[in-house]
Amino acid sequence: MSSEAPARAYDPDAPATPPPGLGPRELGRWAWRQLTSMRTALLLLLLLAVAAVPGSLIPQDDVDSFKALQYRDDHPQLAPIFDALGLFNVYSSPWFSAIYLLLMISLVGCILPRTKVYWRALRARPPRAPRNLSRMPVSASYPVTGASPDDVLDRAAAALKDQGYRVEHVAGDYVAAERGYLREAGNLVFHLAVLVVLVGVAAGSLFGYKGGAIIVTGNGFSNVLTQYDDFVPGAFFDPEELAPYSFTVNDFDVDFILEGEQRGLPRDFTAHVTYRNEPGDEPTDYDLEVNHPLRLDGGDVYLVGHGYAPHITVRDGEGEIAYSGPTVFLPEDASFRSFGVVKVPFAEPEQIGLEGFFYPTFAMVDGDPMTVYPDAANPLISMLVYTGDLGLAEGSQSVYTLRKDDLEQVTGDDGKPTRLDLSPGQVADLPDGLGTVEFTGLSRWIKVQTAHTPGTFVALAGVVLALLGLMLSLFIRPRRVWVRVRQVTGDDADGQATGGHGTDGEQGRRTLVEVAGLDRSGSSDDPGQLADTVDDLARQLAGTPTEEKQ
Repeated sequence: MSSEAPARAYDPDAPATPPPGLGPRELGRWAWRQLTSMRTALLLLLLLAVAAVPGSLIPQDDVDSFKALQYRDDHPQLAPIFDALGLFNVYSSPWFSAIYLLLMISLVGCILPRTKVYWRALRARPPRAPRNLSRMPVSASYPVTGASPDDVLDRAAAALKDQGYRVEHVAGDYVAAERGYLREAGNLVFHLAVLVVLVGVAAGSLFGYKGGAIIVTGNGFSNVLTQYDDFVPGAFFDPEELAPYSFTVNDFDVDFILEGEQRGLPRDFTAHVTYRNEPGDEPTDYDLEVNHPLRLDGGDVYLVGHGYAPHITVRDGEGEIAYSGPTVFLPEDASFRSFGVVKVPFAEPEQIGLEGFFYPTFAMVDGDPMTVYPDAANPLISMLVYTGDLGLAEGSQSVYTLRKDDLEQVTGDDGKPTRLDLSPGQVADLPDGLGTVEFTGLSRWIKVQTAHTPGTFVALAGVVLALLGLMLSLFIRPRRVWVRVRQVTGDDADGQATGGHGTDGEQGRRTLVEVAGLDRSGSSDDPGQLADTVDDLARQLAGTPTEEKQ
């Protein structure tokens, strides 16, 4: 009795059976193949570049916290949305990190299989010669004179070896040669270099730190956490491991352009500092400039900004000095009109708050106060006065903003807000016996950014590798050349070649050398180069002078 199942009759009206669904294993394999495809890697690389755009357009907290704070104040409706999306910390946001990690995984998944395939290709021999070489894109043929087929093939193998080809010589049949294996190596090196750059950047972000501080000339800075205005450590960086360097800002020079369309723009600015790598070291002088950072053990110091710090002294209603010293005003535009705040929490009988602008070269233009030049030619501060609770007991707050929820603006007898307009050396009395405010002098400040990025040289090595891989990919063309020697009849030889005639000794039979080449790069800048190479090799093997064109 047969055990075979009976065949089912085909029913065209029967409903189509849906394919079985993917199980967890098949689904995971499919997802892995999609993630590790070259197309996905390119899309993720493009997505990473697009995701970095907001970091260039929107001020970042870890780059310039003051500009980020000012942006929040200027855009109160957009700021909460940007905060929720992490646009003020793009490079440390979860979505940017996810793209970063997926790109690294995709590159690893691309590189490993391609490396395996490339290793097999390196060990493989050149492919055998096609039967009909005349059908190849580039080919040439000439009659052989005075040489046996084996001699011609030996000469072909030697000539191709001299040109850097890997040769496969099948005696009495053909010679196959191939070169350009380093082109694929260039592709692998380029993709590996991208991975190295990503690892270097990630190492700098995870094990390094960035910090910023504003330092008034004459003051110093020690590399401890309390000295920073903003500090962003990497996930694996311990702030207790900060290098113990320090420096003092002795002076600051700035050179402004005096004429032309760029009048008022800084031509050059330099901070003259004295630094020590460790406490007890001999002090060393250094000129800190924009493109010349101070390289210290455990970190680098960059000059990223500058501004003015008016010296303001506030006496309270009892005549006691409640506030005195340089006050940092933050520039708002290229003219260096700067905004600043003075908080006097220990004034009696009430706390005092001052808020206003500093004008380096003050002038009234069409009834509006402004500065006509960024240098301090005619400095003036103009501030409004507030009294009440500054809110310092409610928690930390920015020294560059004045919380006005529990403050009351001071007005004069006419009911208008009291405004203090002071030049250096001038003193103004506050209404209602609140005290006095004096503009005693002017200093400059500089903004420095310190950074420790341990992966810098790794990323630099990756960039160099990427350039090397790109050069190999662009300038190396993989090519194959085949040489075959065969016997043909006299009529066939005349139809396939021109030039001198030779015979192998048999009446009506001739020996013909055939050479063919294939450019595997797909796009050649000089398509005739391979044709000339093939033609010259064919004529050389046939005994025809290279200079003679047949």
